[in-house]
Amino acid sequence: MLTLTDQAVAAIRELTNRPGVPPQTGLRIEPQVADGVGGLALSLSDGPQAGDQVIEEAGVQVFVQNQAAPALADKALDAQVDDDGEVSFLLQQQQSASPDGRSADEGF
Repeated sequence: MLTLTDQAVAAIRELTNRPGVPPQTGLRIEPQVADGVGGLALSLSDGPQAGDQVIEEAGVQVFVQNQAAPALADKALDAQVDDDGEVSFLLQQQQSASPDGRSADEGF
């Protein structure tokens, strides 16, 4: 199952605790195809959709669309904030899944 780093939890909390955002809002991850290339799309959602895998950690929620869940099963969602306050999410191999200590990152 997808796990969340402390940085990802902090970034999701920042995004979902903004004024006017409903309290049940979480980050939704779903498959996306653009120009014939598959990837993942991230968006804020006011709740899970039918069939979503719901990940709750430290007061934040991530809703993973059921078709995206298998690809994320051994991943950790991380986040980075640049100097302008822009958030970038990254997927990394979970630490336990990488015995040599290396991680492969995919950015969004």
